[in-house]
Amino acid sequence: MADNKFAAYLCAGCGLGDTLNFNEIEKIAKKEGKMPLVKRHDFLCSVAGVQSIRDDIEKEGVTHVMIAACSRRAKTEAFDFPGIAVTRANLREGVIWIVATGAAHDEVRQEMANDYVRMGCAELKKMKVPGGVANSGSNKRILVVGGGVTGLTAAIEAAETGYQVLLVEKAPQLGGWAASLWKRVPYREPYAQPQDTGMNELIGRVVAHPLISVYLSSTLAETAGAPGRFAVSIAQDGGAVVQEMVGAIVQASGFSTYDMARLPELGGGLPGVVDQAGLEALAKAAQGNVFKRADGHAVQSVVFVQCAGQRDTTGTHLPYCSGHCCATSVKQAMYFKDANPDIDTVLLYTDLRLPGMGEDFYRSAQEKGVTFTKGSVSGVKADNGGCTVSFRDLILDENTTVNADLVVLATGQVPNSGVNIELPEEQQGEVKPISILNLTYRQGKDLPQLTAGLTDSHFICFPYETRRTGIYAAGPVRRPMDMQQAIEDATGAALKAIQTVENAALGRAAHPRSGDLSYPIVRLEGCTQCKRCTVECPFGAIDEDERRFPVFNEARCRRCGTCMGACPVRVISFENYSVDTVGSQIKSVDMPDEFSERPRILLLACENDAYPALDMAGLSRTVYSAFVRAIPVRCLGSVNAIWITDALNGGWDGVMMMGCKRGDDYQCHFVKGSELAYYRMSKIDDTLKGMGLETERVASYEVAITDNQKVAALINEYAAKIKEIGMSPMKGFN
Repeated sequence: MADNKFAAYLCAGCGLGDTLNFNEIEKIAKKEGKMPLVKRHDFLCSVAGVQSIRDDIEKEGVTHVMIAACSRRAKTEAFDFPGIAVTRANLREGVIWIVATGAAHDEVRQEMANDYVRMGCAELKKMKVPGGVANSGSNKRILVVGGGVTGLTAAIEAAETGYQVLLVEKAPQLGGWAASLWKRVPYREPYAQPQDTGMNELIGRVVAHPLISVYLSSTLAETAGAPGRFAVSIAQDGGAVVQEMVGAIVQASGFSTYDMARLPELGGGLPGVVDQAGLEALAKAAQGNVFKRADGHAVQSVVFVQCAGQRDTTGTHLPYCSGHCCATSVKQAMYFKDANPDIDTVLLYTDLRLPGMGEDFYRSAQEKGVTFTKGSVSGVKADNGGCTVSFRDLILDENTTVNADLVVLATGQVPNSGVNIELPEEQQGEVKPISILNLTYRQGKDLPQLTAGLTDSHFICFPYETRRTGIYAAGPVRRPMDMQQAIEDATGAALKAIQTVENAALGRAAHPRSGDLSYPIVRLEGCTQCKRCTVECPFGAIDEDERRFPVFNEARCRRCGTCMGACPVRVISFENYSVDTVGSQIKSVDMPDEFSERPRILLLACENDAYPALDMAGLSRTVYSAFVRAIPVRCLGSVNAIWITDALNGGWDGVMMMGCKRGDDYQCHFVKGSELAYYRMSKIDDTLKGMGLETERVASYEVAITDNQKVAALINEYAAKIKEIGMSPMKGFN
């Protein structure tokens, strides 16, 4: 601390100087905040204003900067001072834009601004400048697992950007599902005809690229390490094992078709019934000529049955739509019409979904003579060498049948995700899944999965990221999709892998706090070896040494602080975010006495959703209670119970926590953080009762980033509740 120099900079722009008493704020920063250097500027974010800060850093040796101006989410580039600890007091979005105008509110508005300056100064005093991780891996090679269209695209995109790529494919040849297609669904206008797959050209580019090394007939026997230093063992056909080092991994293991043998009611297993993959094999054999079934029977009529074993609500089959099936069936129906316009071709559907193509492809098939019938199929039976399809005509509202030489079932995609650690073995089906990555993580061998077996990822904000930092899912293993979507998905995943290896080489965090140089620090002398941090880390970033103390793998860490929130003895912290940085803010506010009728409500707001929503409430000039004091936290998972007890012991009248949506459809940027926070806070009622306080004094809420009106309403409702139950009796002990 002796070498640190603290400075506070106050901005009078954007109406702040006209609304607030800056003479009073300056005194608070100097006397209560103990800032040796305090300066005011009319527009601090201007070139001159920013330069004044830079001059003080260079000439006065300032190491810690507190800026009282707009939200910390605004003007981030202007107020970026590398190597300097910076905090922000939000006086614009957080005070003058949300407190009602008029002289009647001047006093509470000024109190709010004064408190935020006190809190900013207190936080700054506890902050250190992160030094980064010294032992970060510097390997920038990218491993792609899977040689289908997704894997090939990811490999070529990364290589074309200048990165070395290792591509591992379990089959003896590249191409995957896409290589088995006769034609592909059109991906650009005029969407009139099935198109060549282009797979031969793509495979040729990958094989010939000097930066891509291909391992065929190979699988991953083990994957260990972290971003920048993954160690992989590649098991080759014949028993040889090759050791390689890579910096990031793209899992593009694709999908398998749903087993139509599980659909006997739809004719699965009959000689006249095939799935879409089987139809592609027949099309390749026909080479544009007349189709024949596998038993040699000529096809003069064909019926396509959509959603076969999909969109199932009983729990027996796939619960989701596989996305590509409607377009694939339309394409395959055209195979028959292009080979022989007289072939009777019927497509039975409940909903026809052709994303990205509008009605063009559908209209083109109609013009070729394909019959589209809206119907719900109830059964398929063998009949005189062919099949009879029974269905409910949903237009005529009657039961009917249609005969066909061939029935094609659109059975959908089953992701090749590997071992599902969420399900017990008896629920994993007759065939036990084979691990794809064989991770050495204590949390399991493969990436966590959603309930339907799709690889877990943050669908809204981070579609490629998984819970294993530096490992990205792309293509149908992540969600059902068609060929064009898989190509786009692969490109996105490759870019994320590149971002990870570059961040790792610099000792910086990956998503969502990309570039953050802080990392968890633990005081082992105070550790009780309770394992809560190890168990609760959503990303497998914490292991244990031989003495059962936690060992932090900083390159896997997302810097969410969940471990800090879990630690009962508070020995885990970050240099710029800790129990003390938040705790000092809680203790720094000017607490009115119990007779003032001016409550103080602490709001711990997730920086990813809740705090931006508060900012947007300010931008829209939505008024909410001036009795609230908001502190942004990295994640609700980082909230340590001591903050709650300290606040209540210190006379705060209530504590609100606002975070992301939890559960199966979670929106938490750190996956489990919000869920863990709600679980921890559910146990705080006993603490409140022991203190003689009402349980309503601590409340938790789920909000989205777009809920600017909702957060204001929640604050106002909670302030009314506090007024109803009364001021905290703990104020008298403060």
